[in-house]
Parts: sequence; C-alpha cells; structure tokens
Amino acid sequence: MKHIDLVIVGGGPAGLAAACQAKENGIDNILLLERENVLGGILKQCIHNGFGLQYFQKELTGPEYANAFIKKLHKLKIPYKVNTMVLSIQPDKTIITTSKEAGYVVYQAKSIILAMGCRERPRGAIRIPGTNPSGVLTAGTAQRFVNIEGYMPGKSCVILGSGDIGLIMARRLTLEGVKVKAVCELQSYPGGLSRNIEQCLIDYDIPLMLSHTVVAIHGKKRVEGVTIAKVDKYFNIIKNSKQEIACDTLLLSVGLIPENELTRQMGIKMDQVTSGAMVNQTLETSIKGVFACGNVLHVHDLVDYVTMEGNRAANYATTYLNNVKTLINKRITVVADKGIRYVMPQYIDIGNMNEKITIYYRSEEIYRGKYTIIKCQNKIISRHKNLRLMPAEMETISIKTEDIFGDTIYIGVDTNE
Repeated sequence: MKHIDLVIVGGGPAGLAAACQAKENGIDNILLLERENVLGGILKQCIHNGFGLQYFQKELTGPEYANAFIKKLHKLKIPYKVNTMVLSIQPDKTIITTSKEAGYVVYQAKSIILAMGCRERPRGAIRIPGTNPSGVLTAGTAQRFVNIEGYMPGKSCVILGSGDIGLIMARRLTLEGVKVKAVCELQSYPGGLSRNIEQCLIDYDIPLMLSHTVVAIHGKKRVEGVTIAKVDKYFNIIKNSKQEIACDTLLLSVGLIPENELTRQMGIKMDQVTSGAMVNQTLETSIKGVFACGNVLHVHDLVDYVTMEGNRAANYATTYLNNVKTLINKRITVVADKGIRYVMPQYIDIGNMNEKITIYYRSEEIYRGKYTIIKCQNKIISRHKNLRLMPAEMETISIKTEDIFGDTIYIGVDTNE
C-alpha cells in the first residue's frame, strides 16, 4: 500500500486545476489518476474556440486550454498516472486501482478530490421507439470521430437535443459538408448557451425546432430517417404533428450525467437533482477530507468555472491536510425554492468566523426581469434582480453567514415582480 497525502481522481480540467493549485499551496505528496491514455479530459476533442475567456481573459481552443494546465503540471513536477482505472474507493480513503503497466495497486490517501467529470445520456436512457440501426450516436462520440479519429458519422443528420455539444456539432458537421436538417428540442426553450444558438445554428441557417422530439427511428442496417412530432407543455404528442425527415444519422445531445459510480460506492450522500455529491461551502462531501469539483459535482456551462471550482477544492483540501480546525456552530440546509431547479452547496457550515458564501443555482424555466430571493423562515434577507434567468446558464448569488438565521435557507424566484 502506498501512502499519499492528496489523491485527485480525474485528469480533466477540474483535476488538473486542483493538482496545480494544491502543489502551489505547498502540498508535495500528490497523485493524479486518469483512466485515459492522455490528460485533458473532454477538452482534447473540443477543437473549437471560446474557452478561457473568464479564466485566462483570452480565447482558446479546448486543446490549448488543457495544454496550459498540462504544461504547468509538468513544470511543478506533479506525479500522475494515465491508463489507470480506479476500481473502488473505500470510506477510509483506500483507493484500489489497476493498470496494464503497474497491475493492481492500492493507495491510502489522507484526502481525496473527486474530479471524474461527466458522460452523455445514451439512447437507452430516453427510450426512442423504432429499429436499432447504425448511425445513432451521441454528439460527443461524433465529435471524437470527426476531430480525433478523422471519420465522418454520415452525410445528413438530425440532432435531438439542444445541449451545447449538439449545437457545436451542428456547426462542425455543416463545415464538413454534412446536411444538418434540424435540431429538435423537447423543451420550449434551448438547452445550450445563447452564444452557441447564435453562432452554431442561426449563423448557418440550421432550424431549431422547440417543443419537438424524435418519436421513431427508421432503418434496418443504417438509419434511413426519423419521425419527429410536436409536444405540448406536458410533453404529450400533439395530434397530426408528426413528420418524417430522411437522414442517415441521428445525434443525441440530451443531457450529461456526472460520473459518480465511485462516489456512490463510498456511501457519500447524493443530490437527486444534480446527480452529484451533496457538499458544503468548502466542497466537502459527507465524508471528511473527501471533496468534489467540476462536472462530477454538477454540470457546468463553461470550463473556466470548472477550473475555478478545482482551485477552490484544492484550497479547502489544503486546509484539511494542514489540520486547520474551524469551529462549526451550526449546519444550515440550502433548499431550491419556487422557480429554482437546484442549488449548490446544499449545506452551509457556519463556524466562528463570518464569511461570504456564493451559492450556485439554475432556474427551472426562462424568467426575465425577475428577482432571485433568499429567505430564512419566510423573511427575505437578500434580493438580486436578473435581466434573464435560463435553465441552460448557471447563476450565482452571495450571502453573508452573519445574515443567516434559523436552520434552513430558501433560494427562489419572485415570480410576482
């Protein structure tokens, strides 16, 4: 068994940022574990620009963004292992791994940062009726085929879901000569960032069909077409709204799922909405010394925010490893109230020092000119006016712990304003 002060699971943007920040904080005994053969996570296949505007104040491609941290990792001489699968993590922070090079290796960590990222929701999770031909794949798989493997998924396609990866691939495939016939979105609003709607669909005259979904897939060996239909606000198919679209490819961009199998295996308390761990304001999970950050915690819009969260996790892990004790006087539960889909953190541990807490949240639907309010025992203690709230875009609101009273605070939208 090898003893390590800080083990970081995942070599994507969150894990890379956490490793570099921890090293700069003075933690020397660090190990970064990554199951793929190279570091960088999903960024290495995201060859489009638009990354780094928040963190680096300049526009980078995904590989450029990842490479900045990989270079820093090497400069700081931080140990890492690729092609290494973490099989399990025990509640006592024992980590069991396997790799072709080293075989079966067990590590005992003092602290762990979970940064495993997320995966795409597959066809089986959305239960589309019809046949099972080739040509049905997730948008991220198509992105890897085109940008890394050099293969085209097809010549004409329909995209189900308006998540950011699907929007990016609508533009990418169009540039490669593929006819993107439509992007269908079940909800009445887009699932991706506004800038991607503008730059990837509108600029290329690709139709976005809101309140539409794919109700059947046609073809035996290969996709020959799909049937789409319009839905009402309860997602019931509207009569006589079905239409067939001929295509040889169907891309799915229907949501991301945090990779939390290891987290659940440890017995960590989970949030049923985010599918990530429940954490306090230090990103610490229900197991002391185990922290979570990035898309394994909750799905982010921008990689810049993933990086910032990785830095925060490293700072709090450093405090834990340095045995800095904070007196916890009270635990406050944070609850998503009217109009809010989820909040993070789910707990605030109030100690002997006043501090400013940033709460991350997403709305359930689009709101314009509404106030986000924070209430304690039905008393409003904070109000923040938003020009626009969208489910696709994460928002933040800050509060001082000295202003909190009671044992629960509620974050909601004042729809009466």
